[in-house]
Amino acid sequence: MITNPTPQRTLRGHMPQRSTPRSATTSDHLARLAKHLTPRDRWLMHMLFEHKVFTSHQIAALAWPTTRAANLRLLSLYKWRVLDRFQPFVTAGSAPMHYVLDTVGATFLAREDGLDLHELGYRHDRAIGIAHSLRLAHTVGVNTFFTVLSARTRRADTDGELTAWWSEARCHKHFGDIVRPDAYGRWRQHSTEIEWFLEYDFGTEPLSVVARKVSRYARLAATTGITTPVLLWMPSTRRENGARRALTAAMAALDEPSLVPLATTSADLVAHQEQSDPAVARWLPLDTANSPRRRLELAELSHAWPHLAPITLANTGTTTSSPPPAPVAPAPPSAQSRR
Repeated sequence: MITNPTPQRTLRGHMPQRSTPRSATTSDHLARLAKHLTPRDRWLMHMLFEHKVFTSHQIAALAWPTTRAANLRLLSLYKWRVLDRFQPFVTAGSAPMHYVLDTVGATFLAREDGLDLHELGYRHDRAIGIAHSLRLAHTVGVNTFFTVLSARTRRADTDGELTAWWSEARCHKHFGDIVRPDAYGRWRQHSTEIEWFLEYDFGTEPLSVVARKVSRYARLAATTGITTPVLLWMPSTRRENGARRALTAAMAALDEPSLVPLATTSADLVAHQEQSDPAVARWLPLDTANSPRRRLELAELSHAWPHLAPITLANTGTTTSSPPPAPVAPAPPSAQSRR
């Protein structure tokens, strides 16, 4: 006996009610939201504009006390069209929700600078388009690197602080005619500070391509008069060992190898709970003459290359030995509201 099929609407999960794109950008909607958006919300909007995409876990680690608190706030921001979200396909289990800047959030950022939305350079189709980008995993990986450092900054049991974090796009804007690092960062700990360009390797490029980047970083240092360490994050120790051989050959071909201080690590090098932590003792400098026999913490790298100009606490952000910090601080504001 054939019965009526189950209505399609009963098979759907609950979908939060959202304003339409047209109504979300009206003056009335923006005015109503003005009293609801906290400094932390606005900071998150700036971060997403700068770094494109964060998972719900990353956002919780960056600025919220618990994952539940973060998810509740993210739901509100999603309903208001401040943020948009998607969930990538994975073959086993389920991926965390990924968040990007939505039209309302971009409109608020544009209004802060007295700009129209198109003048900000934002397009929603491009923002949400990262859901289908082949570089999604790479972007999330780079952001995880810095998210872990930012989360350590918020811990009471560490004196480390992430003082600067530039996105790939910002690095391309400043250095892209010579070299294109995946990010730029600064870490302050034990009264010292280390800066670096990050090369986040997924094992998809031939090692010869990775090695060719050495000459470009040497050219950048010679052109700018700024010697900045380059940190290479590899997916495995096997890949790291092969990369170190290729990089050693590339360094030997330079007229001034000291222009490119290099250190490498791999994701599978340390215990599981610290696999994604860049601050622990995992970095091995590439220096055939003075290479240490042990892995160094991120903060210890500041002493691995004594020829580098020191970055003192007094001139952080104003020193001429490195680029100024990005407009958005890598740490969230201290908000009275915990919504």
